[in-house]
Amino acid sequence: MSIKVKRSRAQPIKSVLASSTEVSNLLRQSRLIDQAQCHLRAHLPEEMRPHIYVGGFSNARLTVISGQATWLAWLRFEQRRLLELLHQLPGFEAVTGFHFKVRPVRPVKAPERYHRSLSADAGETIAQCADDTDDPRLKRALERLASHADKKGPPPNA
Repeated sequence: MSIKVKRSRAQPIKSVLASSTEVSNLLRQSRLIDQAQCHLRAHLPEEMRPHIYVGGFSNARLTVISGQATWLAWLRFEQRRLLELLHQLPGFEAVTGFHFKVRPVRPVKAPERYHRSLSADAGETIAQCADDTDDPRLKRALERLASHADKKGPPPNA
């Protein structure tokens, strides 16, 4: 028994989204949640904004998440005003209430970038190797690599 590999071409994302109703519904819901979060944060006190997140929308109730119960206690007192704010947004007219949840919220951190450096001596050595190489492609690659070396030369003799 042999297994034949099907060769398929990558499809444009537009056609994938148009053909898949689940993916398009998920994207639509994520846009709505983001829109609700931006709208709510815009109407919250400045010190509270980075601590409040909209976690989802189901059964006509919006889930609001915070890392501290004190922020959610304040939001409970402001439910009526927040509902009026949400009803201003298209797609949120049917929201009847909130689910408040305390969850540790960890903001997404960008990974640290490691910067590599090439010393001037190493760059000079690579440039010498490029001068001694006959293969034109390898020569160009070595010259490009040597160009990344630190431009700092040795300290001037005084």
